[in-house]
Parts: sequence; structure tokens; C-alpha cells
Amino acid sequence: MLIVMDRLATPAQIESVLDRIRSLGLDPHPNPGAQRTAIGITGNTGAIDAPVLEELPGVLEIIRVSHPYKLVSREVQPENSIVPVGGVCFGGEKVIVVAGPCAIESLDQARTIAEAVKKAGAHVYRGGAYKPRTSPYAFQGLGEAGLEIMAKVREEFEIPIMTEVLDTETLPLVEQYSDCLQIGARNMQNFSLLKKAGKANKPVLLKRGMSATIEELLLSAEYLLSGGNRNVILCERGVRTFADHTRNTLDLSAVVAIHRLSHLPVMVDPSHGTGKRHKVIPLARAAVAVGADSIMVEVHHKPEAALSDGPQAILPDQFAELMEQLGRLAPVVGRTI
Repeated sequence: MLIVMDRLATPAQIESVLDRIRSLGLDPHPNPGAQRTAIGITGNTGAIDAPVLEELPGVLEIIRVSHPYKLVSREVQPENSIVPVGGVCFGGEKVIVVAGPCAIESLDQARTIAEAVKKAGAHVYRGGAYKPRTSPYAFQGLGEAGLEIMAKVREEFEIPIMTEVLDTETLPLVEQYSDCLQIGARNMQNFSLLKKAGKANKPVLLKRGMSATIEELLLSAEYLLSGGNRNVILCERGVRTFADHTRNTLDLSAVVAIHRLSHLPVMVDPSHGTGKRHKVIPLARAAVAVGADSIMVEVHHKPEAALSDGPQAILPDQFAELMEQLGRLAPVVGRTI
């Protein structure tokens, strides 16, 4: 359910409505807009007696939200959300480009790549300190040492950083270092992690699971917003299908579908979405064309020696070429880079 307050409603009237909702054992989620405040309600297991609330002073109307997800829907918030990450805003006119290696391997490696992507115009630096790998024998990341390296990169190159959090145990440590908490595809439905990230003080990038529907992705995001964290970015990174010509099948139609259903910004990851270096640039262009708010690509100066996902990492000169192409493409769809 959504309560829409009158545009002339006073702060005292809004607070009175919030108190009344709490007295019913429900959770109010106020969302101040340009013209009026909307209040989403969660926590109900059945129908809410609307007349109890609609007669309160300052209430304009009550709207029943038809989707199982409430706070992420456009019914609750028609306008697009703007999510700040270290001073960079996701969801606005500018298409935000996130770039960096799959895994942080050393300070020299991280610095070399950071220097290249920042020079080419990247807005945010990505890198994995903790790596969820299919094989227990594969490189698992440097852990806190990797986080420390990323923090040094942020300071030296004046660029926000984004890295993955694997579990509830390490979340506080990642939150201490990173400007944005990435929850990967394998953890999209790790509900204990989602609940804890929902109470974090950092934005969250939530990646779509390998076999997840759009509704399942939005319901996972609902965990984050219902916990109080409204700074959430969704990411399409490819789903698993019968195709064998690509690592995953990048579902660009998901960008359009999510924008219709939700106010949250949408990122596309063509690196994991294809798993093949030669496909990254074309699919990144396509993502911008269909309306993606952000692109995430993996870049490595020596991909043949990379400890993780070398075949899908583009070279620094290829990244520079990509940025130049996106700079020409974005204005065609009313965006900038």
C-alpha cells in the first residue's frame, strides 16, 4: 500500500501518519518527492483497513500496490532514483562507466589499470578483493590486502571504488573500505546478506542471478530497500541458457523491462554477460542504446596472465576506444558519458 500525502501536508502531519502506521505494527517508508511525500507500507500479512489511514490529516489518497515488490516499484516512486557513489551519480543523464580488473592481484597491477581507465574517462574503479570461484582451488582474492590496495588507488587517482562482498562476516570490513557494496550473481538470493546490506551505510550494486527472473531480482532489491537502504543499483550480467557461443546470454531486454517496473538505475555488465573479449565493446554499445544507466567492464593490461577471468578483460587501449565510441553514441539517445 502507498499513502500519497497532500502537497501542502505539514511535517507534523506526515509524522503523525508515520506514527499511526507504526501503531498498527507496520513499517512506514517515507519518500519525499518534488511535489509531495509518498509513504510506502510494508510488514502487512493481509489487507490493511484503508479508511483508518485515509482520513488522517494531510492524506491525499491511498493506492494499493499490485506488485509483490513495493518499495522498488514505480507505483511507489514514479521518478527515477539517483544513487550517489563517492560523488558519482547513477541514474541521471550521464551514463556511468565502471572499469577495472576482475581481481586485485597487486598494487602495481591495480595502479597500472587505474591510471589507464581514469585517463580514458572511467567514473568508478572496480576490482575484486574477495572472489567467489566455482573451483575451491582457483584464486580467491587477496582479502583485506586487496581492499587496502583499492583504497590506495582511490586516494591516488581520485576515483570512487566498488568491490564485492561475499558474506555477512566480511561485510563490515568491505563497507569500511569501499564506496559501494557489490552483491554478486551467486549471492542475489542470499537473504541474510541482503538484510545486512539493507542496513549498511553504503550504496549497493545488486547483480542478477544466473537463472533469476526480473521479478526475483526486484524482490531481492526489496530486501535492501525494506531494510532502509534506498541507494541500490541493479545489474544485468547475463543469464544461463542453452547457448554455448557465449559464457552467458546477456539479456538487454531486461534493461527496458526493469525501467518500466522500477525506479532504480540499471547497469549492464557485458564482460560477464559474454565472457569473450571481442564481444564486450559491441554489447556495451548496445547496452547504452537500450537505455542502460551504467556500464561495467573488466580491463586488464596483461589478460593472458590475469588470475581471474582474463579472456573477458579488454585491454586499456580497447577501453579507450570504447569510451570514445560511447561518447559519440550516448547523445543519440539523449545521454552523456
